[in-house]
Amino acid sequence: MSLSLRFLGTSAARPTVERGVSSIALVREGETILFDCGEGTQRQMMRYGVGFSIDEIFFTHFHTDHLLGLVGLTRTMSLQGRNETLRLYGPVGAQKALRACIVFGGERLTFPVEIAELENGHVLDRKDYEIHAVSADHRGATALGYAMIEKTRLGRFNPVLARELGIPEGPLWGLLHRGQTVTLADGSQVAASALVGEARAGRRVVISGDTRPTTALQALAERADVLVHEATFGDDEAERAVETGHSTAREAATLARTAGVRRLLLTHFSARYSRDPGELVTQGQSVFPATVAARDGLEIDVPFEVEQPSALG
Repeated sequence: MSLSLRFLGTSAARPTVERGVSSIALVREGETILFDCGEGTQRQMMRYGVGFSIDEIFFTHFHTDHLLGLVGLTRTMSLQGRNETLRLYGPVGAQKALRACIVFGGERLTFPVEIAELENGHVLDRKDYEIHAVSADHRGATALGYAMIEKTRLGRFNPVLARELGIPEGPLWGLLHRGQTVTLADGSQVAASALVGEARAGRRVVISGDTRPTTALQALAERADVLVHEATFGDDEAERAVETGHSTAREAATLARTAGVRRLLLTHFSARYSRDPGELVTQGQSVFPATVAARDGLEIDVPFEVEQPSALG
C-alpha cells in the first residue's frame, strides 16, 4: 500500500523566494488529504503534481499563513465544476474562520462544504485508518496536531505450508487469513494460528502544526514512522520560540528521540533559514540523527517497517 507525504509549503509566517507557507499533502492509496492550506497552496499543488480531487482538509489553527490559500483553492475547484462535498476540519473556531473563507467575495461555490470542529482526543474513523487530533501549544491560538494511524493489518499468511497441508487455494485461504478455523474435505480441521502470524501494526504519520513540544504530542508520536515537526527557530532564538509558541530544531529532535520515531522531518522555518536550514539540521541531528529538513516539493515515501522473518514465513 503506497503512502507518501508531499511538502507544498515549508516557510513560517510568510512566503519567501524559496518557500511557500504551510501545507502538506498526504497521499495514501490514491487518496489525498491536505493538512493546512497557506497562501498559494493551489499553485504549489499544480507545480508538484498534487491533484485537486481532495475530499478533506485538516487545519492545525487559523493564523493566515495556514489558512489563506483556502479562498483561491475553493474558487478553482468551483471553476472546474466540482460538485462533490469538501469536508474541512479544525479546532474550535473552525466554523467562523473557514466559513469566512468560503463566502469571501460573495461567489457561490458549485459544491457543498461541511465544516467540523475537533477537540483534543477526537478520532475520525475511516475504513483502513484513523485521524487523531491532539491539542497543540501555540501561543495566541487554539491549535491541534494530527496523526494518520493505519489500522492493524492481518498477520502474514503462509501459502507454502497451506499447500503442504492440502488446503486448496481459494475461499479457505481467505477464511484462515481472517482468523477462522476451516474444515477440509476429509473432515480434518486447521486452525488459523497454524498458518497466520501475529497481527501487524499499520503506519503512523504525525504532523505537529505550530506548537511548543508537549507530552501529548510526544505520546501521539510514539514509535511513529514519520514525525513532521515545526522548527521555526535555532538554538540562539530559544527564548523567542517560547515567547511565540514555537519550537527549535533541537526541541523537535528531543521529542522525536524520546518518542522513538523512525524519521523526523523539520518544517515551518523562519525566513532567516529559508535558503539554507543546514544550521537547524545540524542542531537536530546532534540529538536525533534521523533528522531531515523539508523543502517545498519534497516527496517522501513511508514504507512499512521491515519485519523480522517468522516461523510462518
